[in-house]
Amino acid sequence: MEKQQRNKLIQHQQRAFTEGSVEYINEQWVFFDDETEEATLLNVWINEEIEVFVYNRWRNGVLKSDGMIELGQEHYHLKDQDLIRIRKRLVYALEQLLAEINDDAFCQFIIHLNSLQFSIYDCIYCYNHLNFLSESNQKSGVNFIVFDNGDNICSVQHHFVYYEKKSDRFEFTMSSGKRMVIEKIG
Repeated sequence: MEKQQRNKLIQHQQRAFTEGSVEYINEQWVFFDDETEEATLLNVWINEEIEVFVYNRWRNGVLKSDGMIELGQEHYHLKDQDLIRIRKRLVYALEQLLAEINDDAFCQFIIHLNSLQFSIYDCIYCYNHLNFLSESNQKSGVNFIVFDNGDNICSVQHHFVYYEKKSDRFEFTMSSGKRMVIEKIG
């Protein structure tokens, strides 16, 4: 699997964005999160990729100062009540873990997590033991990941053994009591 295919799986996850609207207040652009109703100065995302809803579709761009968004060759100036969405960042330890596991384990983990109605962007905690074993040729241990989708909690234990063969075992336990185990040996 190419890195591009992995990125595509990651980018098409549910709840990957924080969505809201903007208002120009006291000579500053303010972002209002639709979900939490929190207000944040928009300038914290200057030079970051954001999307704006214009011409009845979401357009990718880069936020510049003074409420201007570069949309490729075009420039768009924000207006009050414009809808924007900002891609959430993955928990760093989870991002590192996803980069470390092989393609089959990566796909199976994402597919099964999604089948339980969770997204990788629902991650609220990740302990990645692999980060501490980077120098070792023989790696084994357990990673702990916790997801919260707003309705349920899902705890994942990732048991790994990387010697001559690679073994990845994911144990999913939801707050409802539902459990699922998948294992990839390669």
